[in-house]
Amino acid sequence: MVLVLATENRHKAEEIRSILKGGIDLELRTLADFPGVKLPPETGATYRENAIQKALAVARATGHWAMGDDSGLEVAALGGAPGLYSARYAGEGVTYADNRKKLLDALGELPDEKRGAAFICTIAIASPDKEIDVVEGICEGRITRTELGSGGFGYDPIFFVPAYGKTFAEIPAAEKNKISHRARAIGAAMEVLRRKMGRG
Repeated sequence: MVLVLATENRHKAEEIRSILKGGIDLELRTLADFPGVKLPPETGATYRENAIQKALAVARATGHWAMGDDSGLEVAALGGAPGLYSARYAGEGVTYADNRKKLLDALGELPDEKRGAAFICTIAIASPDKEIDVVEGICEGRITRTELGSGGFGYDPIFFVPAYGKTFAEIPAAEKNKISHRARAIGAAMEVLRRKMGRG
């Protein structure tokens, strides 16, 4: 079974590939294998809608099963922001560092107990004939006051996981890939894929 990862984010594709590795017998491909295929703009009002749009577009264009995901960081003190706009929180074409700085500035000197946050990942699996399954993974934590750690990407250096006493950027990748929002969503997605392959 061929599964195409419907993402243009190299870091995300590498993380998904690492989490899936050895867990299921799939031939994984990325959009780099299909130069003419482009993702649709994220116009959905929810993670679910965006994930479905990506998965469906890639499944139709490639003729293979596709996995699309949309994820975001939701901070309670900011009414759920940056949420759907996590990747472009500080504007279009910004860096990960720009987004982190804006978020830290927005929270200012709020005490730890008011810096609660959750990473959310929604994954859609679509077949070329429009069959769709959607799963979700959540990881709760809080936002630090400064950046800690050099691993990961995105908001990882400021997302603190209390159970580990570290940020995502301080936790080894192999460990993060067992507990993260994306890992949890992919775990659920693998169960769906096994059923599709007649093994579940």
